[in-house]
Amino acid sequence: MHLNKIDPEVSQALNRELAREQEGLEMIPSENFVSEAVLEALGSIGTNKYSEGYPGARYYGGCEWVDVIENLARDRAKALFGVNHANVQPASGCAANIATMFALLEPGDTLMGMNLFFGGHMTHGLPVNFSGRYYKSVQYTSAPDGTMDFEAMLSLALEHKPKLVIVGATAYPRIIDWQKARGVADAVGAFLLADVSHVAGLIVSGDHPSPAGIADVITTTTHKTLRGPRGAMILCNGNPSTPLKKVDVSRENIPTLIDRAIIPGLQGGPHNHQTAAIAVALKEAAQPDFKEYGHQIVKNAKALASVLVRQGFELVTGGTDNHLMVVNLTNKNVSGKQAERALSLAGITVNKNTVPFEPRTPFDPSGIRLGTPALTTRGMHEAEMETIGSWIDEAITHASDETKLASIKMSVKEMTDRFPLYPNLTY
Repeated sequence: MHLNKIDPEVSQALNRELAREQEGLEMIPSENFVSEAVLEALGSIGTNKYSEGYPGARYYGGCEWVDVIENLARDRAKALFGVNHANVQPASGCAANIATMFALLEPGDTLMGMNLFFGGHMTHGLPVNFSGRYYKSVQYTSAPDGTMDFEAMLSLALEHKPKLVIVGATAYPRIIDWQKARGVADAVGAFLLADVSHVAGLIVSGDHPSPAGIADVITTTTHKTLRGPRGAMILCNGNPSTPLKKVDVSRENIPTLIDRAIIPGLQGGPHNHQTAAIAVALKEAAQPDFKEYGHQIVKNAKALASVLVRQGFELVTGGTDNHLMVVNLTNKNVSGKQAERALSLAGITVNKNTVPFEPRTPFDPSGIRLGTPALTTRGMHEAEMETIGSWIDEAITHASDETKLASIKMSVKEMTDRFPLYPNLTY
């Protein structure tokens, strides 16, 4: 190993982070653990090469092998998600969503997305985000029970006539009906963007319906349930071979519009080490055992939700259909911030989160968000969820008792020792 000799400070920090991941329960639903093969590709010499453009059409020489890598990633993405065009260059999910807006909208056009405090994402039109500052943003909320209210969305769309409707969420525990979303967009002649960042892996495993063939554009990160490196993809159908000339903003031309939005629109050279790691993750996702992985994520989430409900916790929408749940802690007399801290001291990592119709500040909201992708990656099943649910209850009940929380943390480590993570890795 070279890092510990060249930079012992960074080496020490990485080793401590490794220990935190190994010894704790990672329950933030947007986090996961990649395979050692993905780590190997991510740390590869791909980072050395500049390759602005796309395979076969680069602005730099010497790109023949990174072309092979990017084509592998694109072809695997198209096959997995059932589309005829894939762009694997976005640096992140935010970049993928911004590129889609850049491709389909003009500054000042109207877009409609889910309010952040009801489960949406900041790039879905949050006023302080690029999406809410450069476009006219209309934000839809949820029904009183926290479920998506497509009738209210339709009324809002008919009133404001958005050019782009965004459907997808970061804190929504139920199945999304893409056909109903399509109906809202069609009612006003809008494009439909499906942001599947959280459920992409569940789409691959068949545990969540796919918007392919329904939405005009699909964006997704690659590092959540898809279990790849940090990165993103934009997926669509249309005519990818449109000549390099000015094209109309139409459904048929979306592949060309998307590619041009990434470069030269928003990004320069792609991160080839990231692309290589995405290609590896997509190959892993195409294997039969990935379907079983997706099925188990949902089984574990449902099992954990059941335990929490029995313990008197109030879950937004009453439960979950996917990999996550949002817990309203109002009846437990603790805030989301207090619960996040207590659980962290107990070796359980979650994030504080707003709940629908949130009465508190988003910096100290009423809820927490937690999920099962990373626990499932480690090999945990329903029996472990039963135990983890009881620890969550104990930690929140005794949120100010650091001795009790330390005791739970010891029990957590005993469990995680039975499900080793990166046992041969060190920095």
